Amino acid sequence: MPLLNKVRTAISGGSGGDTAARALSRLRSALTLFFALDGFLFAGWVVRIPAVKQQTGASAGDLGLALLGVSAGAVITMTLTGRLCRRYGSHAVTVATAVLLSLSVALPALTRSPLALGLVLLVFGAAYGGINVAMNSAAVDLVAALRRPVMPSFHAAFSLGGMLGAGLGGLLAGSLSPTAHLLGLTVVGLALTAVAGPVLLRHPSPVIPESLPAPSAPGASGARAAGSRRTVLVFGVIALCTAYGEGALADWGALHLAQDLHAHPGVAAAGYSVFALTMTAGRLSGTALLERLGQTRTLVAGGATAAAGMLLGALAPSVWATLLGFAVTGLGLANIFPVAVARAGAVAGPDGVATASTLGYGGMLLGPPSIGFLADWFSLPVALTTVAVLAAGAAAMGYGARNAGASRDG
Repeated sequence: MPLLNKVRTAISGGSGGDTAARALSRLRSALTLFFALDGFLFAGWVVRIPAVKQQTGASAGDLGLALLGVSAGAVITMTLTGRLCRRYGSHAVTVATAVLLSLSVALPALTRSPLALGLVLLVFGAAYGGINVAMNSAAVDLVAALRRPVMPSFHAAFSLGGMLGAGLGGLLAGSLSPTAHLLGLTVVGLALTAVAGPVLLRHPSPVIPESLPAPSAPGASGARAAGSRRTVLVFGVIALCTAYGEGALADWGALHLAQDLHAHPGVAAAGYSVFALTMTAGRLSGTALLERLGQTRTLVAGGATAAAGMLLGALAPSVWATLLGFAVTGLGLANIFPVAVARAGAVAGPDGVATASTLGYGGMLLGPPSIGFLADWFSLPVALTTVAVLAAGAAAMGYGARNAGASRDG
């Protein structure tokens, strides 16, 4: 019996409820593994960037151009993956892009020139962008079937995978060559895909009957489509505001602590770690928070909390107050991106997820250079306050879109 029919039986209280619940539980576990794998592989590559730079003989400028391959590949693929998910299903696309990501993560270590590095990073970025849209689309469908706001738990798995990948990579950096390390990541990625992939391929994306579009008059479809596009763009911009802050703190948080507050190098390096830890903790508790507060209050409270935390982190005169500000910012931003992507997916399906993810990824790319330009014009602390401004903007937009495409909102 197809999973869709099982879900319908479960909803109506039929005898297939236990079978459907087990199937949905397996799907959730498999998707969680793919989110963790995505973070693990990406972080594993990031920690080997210095070694690959040395291996290819790239200058700082050459490396910057090569790394644009990741961004370009991701953005291009994100705009196309929504169509692929509609045609082949988000589960099949998730598995295919996971295989490509696992294979392509080994390629940078095999290059010997900046040009070759940029070309293989274009492939890696394409796989990274594709799996992010596909697995988020699959997660949106699963959230609807479960009738629980579990989206933050998937993003928590991504964060945990990234922390594990970075930590393990740091430990292995001194004993393994980049080639051996990244090839090892390929083996791990393919093995985990072989374990979780069949679960996704055996079942279609679950859709509960209430989530299916209702028939409407032809004259109303154009206006509804235009309204859906506007709603998706709003949630995409909310995702952008969140990712802007994450990118800014990743690249500039440690420098602010060291340069402006004269923190010890070890303490300065801990700045982003504190932010990442509280963001992960916030996502782990995100489902309970959403069930208690609803989506709109979670967006508004998260944006306001992040704005207050970042004002403290940017303007506090002491190291420890700044670290506290970074921690509060992580808690505030934790669930905004998952909720924004989920709301965009609820409105427009895979295309909505693709749009919101692309805008969010653009925010992560926009944050670091914007902070740099503003720091040159004003100062780094002043530049970092833009994270607070955008977080507050995300809260305002979340409140303004409180009635758009919401389910179980509060």
